[in-house]
Amino acid sequence: MPGPEATSIPNLRDVGGYATRDGASVRRGIVFRSTDLSRVTDADARVLSGLGLATVVDLRTEPERQAAPDRLPEGVRTLALDVLADREHGSIAAHMKELLTDAAFAREVLGDGRGAEYLRGSYRDFVLLPSARAAYRTLLQTLLTGDADPVLVHCTTGKDRTGWASAVLLLALGVDEDTVFEDYLLTNERLLPVFAPVLEALTAKGVPRGDLESVLGVRAEYLATALAAAEEAFGSFDRYLSDALGLTDSGRALLRQRLLE
Repeated sequence: MPGPEATSIPNLRDVGGYATRDGASVRRGIVFRSTDLSRVTDADARVLSGLGLATVVDLRTEPERQAAPDRLPEGVRTLALDVLADREHGSIAAHMKELLTDAAFAREVLGDGRGAEYLRGSYRDFVLLPSARAAYRTLLQTLLTGDADPVLVHCTTGKDRTGWASAVLLLALGVDEDTVFEDYLLTNERLLPVFAPVLEALTAKGVPRGDLESVLGVRAEYLATALAAAEEAFGSFDRYLSDALGLTDSGRALLRQRLLE
């Protein structure tokens, strides 16, 4: 759901505003999502301050956080939840600078469908890695307490780890799957235009545009991969919520009470 405009935080948006299957609406102004906050301009720092944030949930790896520390409004606390801590090779986002500037590196990493396969593997990891389950479990528990509101959730580009976080929350709240996919794919409209100069420069050096967009944007198949992994591993998405993320029926009812209107 489109929200505040901030050019240095291109995928900043409110997770609220969507209707649920039973006619309620996800509250606005409680949960936001974005790219990392390391390049926030003074003007956008005022936009960020205007959100009244209490907590920023950072889903990045430690190397990502060290390489690009967030610039936060005064008084906002950070909750670092490393989704991919248990992944042997970390996150490709930690090499984003090389990916966007080195054509040879981009061809090596992304060529022959390797970029898309990497992302499909990442989305399975979001469901199956112990560190991912712990991160998303803590995120949901944080939202249950209400002490952290308003919350902004982000990773590096705000599309994969953050995209799964948003999808999990919206599905748990009763938003239908088609709408969740629409929200997920909105990233392409918000983020890919920012990468247009890079895309043009790298395609001019022989890197196929499709290979670049496979990791700079999102695809419905990526989210579908995570949902399929949840169903395969736990029997259903609801069982994933309860068994992997510890969201009980009473917890889910409380979450809906807090975040729906």
